[in-house]
Amino acid sequence: MTYDNLTLHTDKYQINMMYAHWKQGTGGHRAVFDVYFRKLPFGNGFAVFAGLERVVRYIQGLSFGEEELAYLAGQEEAYEQAFLEELRTFKFSGDLFAVPEGTLVFPGEPIMRVEAPVFQAHLIETAVLNFVNYQTLIATKAARIKGVAGNDSLLEFGTRRAQEGDAAIWGARAAYVAGFDATSNLRAGMLFDIPVKGTHAHAWVQFHDDEQEAFDRYADSLPDGVTLLVDTYDTLRKGIPHAIATGLALRDRGKEMKGIRLDSGDLAYLSKQARRMLDEAGLHDVKIVASNDLDENIIFNLKAQGAAIDIWGVGTQLITAADHPALGGVYKLAAREKNGAYEPVIKISSNPEKVTTPGVKEVYRIINKSTGKAEADYMMLKNERAIDGTPLKLFDPVHPYLRKIVENYKAYPLLQPVFQDGELAYTLPSLDEIRANHREQLELFWPEYMRKLNPEKYPIDLSEEVWQLKQDLLQKHRA
Repeated sequence: MTYDNLTLHTDKYQINMMYAHWKQGTGGHRAVFDVYFRKLPFGNGFAVFAGLERVVRYIQGLSFGEEELAYLAGQEEAYEQAFLEELRTFKFSGDLFAVPEGTLVFPGEPIMRVEAPVFQAHLIETAVLNFVNYQTLIATKAARIKGVAGNDSLLEFGTRRAQEGDAAIWGARAAYVAGFDATSNLRAGMLFDIPVKGTHAHAWVQFHDDEQEAFDRYADSLPDGVTLLVDTYDTLRKGIPHAIATGLALRDRGKEMKGIRLDSGDLAYLSKQARRMLDEAGLHDVKIVASNDLDENIIFNLKAQGAAIDIWGVGTQLITAADHPALGGVYKLAAREKNGAYEPVIKISSNPEKVTTPGVKEVYRIINKSTGKAEADYMMLKNERAIDGTPLKLFDPVHPYLRKIVENYKAYPLLQPVFQDGELAYTLPSLDEIRANHREQLELFWPEYMRKLNPEKYPIDLSEEVWQLKQDLLQKHRA
């Protein structure tokens, strides 16, 4: 088994489910699972879907080798050898549908749908949730930060605080999807072709006899990429004056200093003083970079105070999603094969938000042609009549008396085929294409849904058929 083989990146109970279905002869029966989340993170008005490329690569690489089979053979469940031989020939042969990465998504709606033999569908649950939950969470956090930073540059600086190596690189990718401009992580840069940025360490300054010598030697080493960290000793009395001296010396050599970086202290006050001092020295084009446990709330407040900061380096709070460290996405059965057809199923809970929506469903984004803005997302059964532009009734599934009719609209299907009969049926877009999709998505929504504080709730509506099916199954099981 190699570190990169993710076949056993699953929970024990998934293998147990596979074994039980195999033992009972039901493993080949098809099932439909929805992937969705119940609650938006961070009090945000939307989430940003990410993680699909990771899911695709995982499914393509699924294979039980000798080491994996030997490991399973040693488990206390004492799986039969014939079951292990079944695993030896495992290949995903199902269908997978997903929302394109970068798309804005909302609670309760399927962002992925798996239609596959239940034997196969159980195996992939854990990994799919792991990849999608994490990357969607980080992309959403990054979108919040981008929303307050506006046109300022954003750098992802979180590698040293991320929960291990994979989180660092896939978190950097998720942040880039949602509008960050670069990362400090070279591996992420190489794997995903993300721009990479970096300055120097406090240790570089401490290593030298004085700060001016440290700055001058750094500029001599890397004259085309000089951004100086100015807070090692005294930012205003030493750091910035020394950086100015280095910047002017660079100019005499025909080079220009790129920036200075503030990593501690009162960033609003220090940045304004730094801007004044740099401008008085004629270094008008030198950028001010800020870091130090930043997030969207601190950046919002710093901008409100008039901070003269051009570039924000965001690390711990982003890569760990510190104020909401898990998305809580789920993978729930929506239909099972019975007598050659799909039978809808429901899960009932005393917590209303945990009651599932049954059936094989499609999800459409309804766009008002007059305004170009999204009216609602609309969930309907796969075998319902096609949406053809005729008047569409939208109503709140919790409060069905809240309803309206839309007429002049376009309907975009959100779930796209990714795997069909186990074969990849989707061209994975480049990161630049994903970023472009994300920017286009943002333009579809009114600002009230996008705002940082107390966003308006975006409607997720059910067709009358889906709503009635849910009520019927609730009534059936109550009876």
